[in-house]
Amino acid sequence: MTTFYVTTAIDYVNARPHLGTAYEKIGADCLARYKRLAGFDTYFLMGTDEHSTNVEREARNLGKDPQAYTDEMAPVFENTWKTLHISYDQFIRTTDARHKRAVAKLFETIHKNGFIYEGKYSGLYCEGCEEFKVEKDLIDGKCPRHLTVPKFIEESNYFFALSKFSDRLKSHILANQDFIRPEVRKNEILNVIESGLEDVSVSRAGKTWGVPLPIAPDQVVYVWFDALINYISAIGYGEAGESGGDTAKLFEKYWPADVHVIGKDITRFHCLIWPAMLMAAGVELPKSVFGHGFVYNRGEKMSKTLGNIVDPINLANFFGADALRYLLLREIAFDRDGDFTVELFVTRYNAELANELGNLFSRSLSMTGRYFDGAVPAYSAEAAKETARLTHDVIEDYRREMDALAFDRALAALWRAVQDANRFVEERKPWAQSKAGDTPALGVTLRSLLEVLRVCSVLCQPFMPEKALAMRAQLGLVPEFGLDEAHQAGDANWKRVGTSAVLFPRIDIDAQKAS
Repeated sequence: MTTFYVTTAIDYVNARPHLGTAYEKIGADCLARYKRLAGFDTYFLMGTDEHSTNVEREARNLGKDPQAYTDEMAPVFENTWKTLHISYDQFIRTTDARHKRAVAKLFETIHKNGFIYEGKYSGLYCEGCEEFKVEKDLIDGKCPRHLTVPKFIEESNYFFALSKFSDRLKSHILANQDFIRPEVRKNEILNVIESGLEDVSVSRAGKTWGVPLPIAPDQVVYVWFDALINYISAIGYGEAGESGGDTAKLFEKYWPADVHVIGKDITRFHCLIWPAMLMAAGVELPKSVFGHGFVYNRGEKMSKTLGNIVDPINLANFFGADALRYLLLREIAFDRDGDFTVELFVTRYNAELANELGNLFSRSLSMTGRYFDGAVPAYSAEAAKETARLTHDVIEDYRREMDALAFDRALAALWRAVQDANRFVEERKPWAQSKAGDTPALGVTLRSLLEVLRVCSVLCQPFMPEKALAMRAQLGLVPEFGLDEAHQAGDANWKRVGTSAVLFPRIDIDAQKAS
């Protein structure tokens, strides 16, 4: 079985997850679920980045030990992801002993290979980004992301010779067209290389919160160098042999990663520093990095600094977790920025989920119950013809767009079938066919509609896993299925549908505000 390894960025735990964070995780989860559905042996990694100065500061502000604080916060993230039906296989924490061993191992290997040296750093440092800045990165002297003035830092530490990898990085990017996606991110990175790469600091002096530097225990590994290694520490890098156990076997099985799903603001770390680190250590590079866009709250990027955080748990409670997953990925293309408002999401929810899919589902099952006592009409040549017409190119378009992480376009392909099926109901008028006693024509109509809904129950699964199971239960279909079933019309085991229940209750936002 072909393997597929997908990861997300790991999150700082100095604040609770927000809607922008959830957007990334939901997108990666849809990809992982789709690959499992398509028959891939899929491994999905998520986690928390805990050695940040921001995390340590937040802990100290609360009068807590940083380790105790991160031990409290990690479950907050896990519970959020479980609420949103995120199906990760492992949740890595950078305070895990296994991760620390892998960080030390990779650092020692890079040092032994001659790419680490001691030096002095002086310059600007944004504590929010945990990143050293140059003047050209700033707007009016401030970090454009956090709107704060970076601090001037001068200290002796250790550097990674990133500049030595300029040519290799450029050659790899140009030779592997899917290494950086979408295209706009690739062009940005190539421009950075053309402007000249500088060596980067990989340690911090005078710090105790972090992984001790193997060659200088009075310093800690710089948080970004530490964090990037989670992608291989989680699957057993450096733990080969009997002592590594099953975890070590994961590295052999799943690395290189098929795709790192990250925010567009951290592409430099993932597309320059991370691959150069791997090159320096003699480790194979990931196959692809996908830098998604941002979710804005009425035109502003969500952040703790700006105080405009939207809690995804609250939205999941309002819309339902599956509906929220659908709305985010339907409304906001994964490769670009998009805006969120409750009003916008309610409008789409009512129009598409409640009206188009929900009503189609309810009407089709109700009419099957009323006219055929719940028995699924026979799959005739005419029904096959109508089903093929209603689902024409839908599955192929869906698969192509899912492989490209174009989730909005994959859903648009699926929704063509939903909307065509609704028009088909109005054209065929099954109530009139019943009244006229034209049972064969009525059977073709309803069987064609049921086939469209069956296909929907398969293709909806990565986006709305619980609703897909609810659809299949009401359709009388087995809960275990794969993507191939979308092509398998006329299943002989499909005998009877159940009683229809409302999948997506309509939302009256005015009534909600009044209550």
